[in-house]
Amino acid sequence: MIYFVAAIAGIAGILFGFDEGVIAGALHLLRAHFHISPLDEGLMTAAVPFGALFGALAAGPASERYGRRAILLAAAVLFIIGALLSGLATAVWMLSVSRLCLGVAVGMAAMVAPLYISESAPTAIRGMLVSIYQLAITLGILGAYIVNFAMGEAWRSMFMIGAVPGLALLLGMLVLRDTPRWLILKGRRSQAQAALARLRGTAPGDPAIESELRAIDQAAQSDAGHTARWSDLLAPRVRPALIVGMGLFLLQQLSGINAVIYYAPTIFKEAGFGSSATQILATIGIGVVNVGMTLVGMALIDRIGRRKLLYIGFVGTALSLGMIALGAATQAPWLDMLAGIGMVIYIAAFAASIGPLPWVMMSEIFPLHVRGLGMSITSLANWAFNFLVVFSFPVLVSSIGLGGVFTIYALVCVAGLVFTARLVPETSGMSLEEIERHLMSGRPFRQLGTAAAPQPAGGATASDDTYDTAQHAALVDALILLSPYHSSLQPMAADIARIAQENWQIRAALQAVSARCDFGHSGRLRRADLGAEADALFSFLDHIYYASSKFLGSVQEWPLGEKRG
Repeated sequence: MIYFVAAIAGIAGILFGFDEGVIAGALHLLRAHFHISPLDEGLMTAAVPFGALFGALAAGPASERYGRRAILLAAAVLFIIGALLSGLATAVWMLSVSRLCLGVAVGMAAMVAPLYISESAPTAIRGMLVSIYQLAITLGILGAYIVNFAMGEAWRSMFMIGAVPGLALLLGMLVLRDTPRWLILKGRRSQAQAALARLRGTAPGDPAIESELRAIDQAAQSDAGHTARWSDLLAPRVRPALIVGMGLFLLQQLSGINAVIYYAPTIFKEAGFGSSATQILATIGIGVVNVGMTLVGMALIDRIGRRKLLYIGFVGTALSLGMIALGAATQAPWLDMLAGIGMVIYIAAFAASIGPLPWVMMSEIFPLHVRGLGMSITSLANWAFNFLVVFSFPVLVSSIGLGGVFTIYALVCVAGLVFTARLVPETSGMSLEEIERHLMSGRPFRQLGTAAAPQPAGGATASDDTYDTAQHAALVDALILLSPYHSSLQPMAADIARIAQENWQIRAALQAVSARCDFGHSGRLRRADLGAEADALFSFLDHIYYASSKFLGSVQEWPLGEKRG
């Protein structure tokens, strides 16, 4: 079920990508049809990111009040209206207004879709599932390029086809529910329990569901009675998340990706490709690379972690942008080919790393009570930088040339390496509640996920910030059900989970079992999954049972300090 939820929410990404890519193939047709000036072209092209500024700003408080699902439904309606009006436009101003409408929808959906997925996904695969949104963007861009090539000069049809995925998003969201975390925040626990059970494919009374709900409850209770305000984002304990979220989107946009997507045919023309058809075909090839490498990034994001993937992405984009700059700044044919190769490498590095990671981390790093507002202001920054890049690109090219522009973008990627090293935390494998707990503790955000694993020699345990305590409690609950003394142990489940977490040997055994059966994803535990750790884990439960009041009372013994009855 969770994959279906992610796929439906991801349709918002397809709409974003389609609208972003369709203008690339239609631009030369619009120039001929409307005889537009460079200023009109810049305004028309930048209308989407400009509209997205307002969409993102409105979506934050609206998603807190009305829910994540309601905002996605509203965005779907705006997508349909904007696509149809774009195809029916008879003047440049009408086209600009319709694209402004699309921009508002894009801004709303781009903020809420990753949030919807993140608040629904299990910890173990959250990064991969949120990355589906970025994959959908690349599929939308590729689809737009293919439509551009297939439609020839029928630019009206190109725009109106965008209404189809808009309708799919509308119908899909009508059958889905809101996220369990938002429902808990609004005091609708029974609905949250039903929604979570549906997402996990289990019964509402399953111990794993109860354990996950308890962790969400605790986070919500800590925020109870606190109405989120914009000023909360500047509070000392929340500010690090705001800096990371806005910083990643600043680096993403100033790496030049949207200039590359919007003006890809122009870039290929500068690099030596001749006809418009050849330029569009080359651009389609770039779209295929974009999709393929986004899949690679999805496979890696929860395996090697967010920070390592960012390092790979910034190194790859910095080097490839340098190649493009070198090729574009000269007239040598072999250097034109170097620029083309650099373009492919750039898209590959971006798609696997810098593309999806800001969306993923934006949906993870903010505390629950300001998550909507935090993602709203982060998205706002994203679209502001997007507008800046797209609007300035033609002006910069005319003044300093394509080579100079891409040199600037390359230097931004170098700055991204420094930013990642100094400020970005590792959120892979951490539940949203654990990330919030670390952030609100006041410890440096960068230290999240960096504590060492427990070492037998010192007898110490790893920091709570490296271990999913909600998943740990659910695993202990499932283990207790396998014990012959489960009826006596279940009332003590919370204490047993605490003792197990404090004992590094039992904790290590539980981690090994969890990894073996992929408990974070499945939520199920069988006796066969215990493997070599079975003896240690059952002995641990046996010792607790034999020390319990119930057992000692049954043999006429009582724990020290208690009276005989």
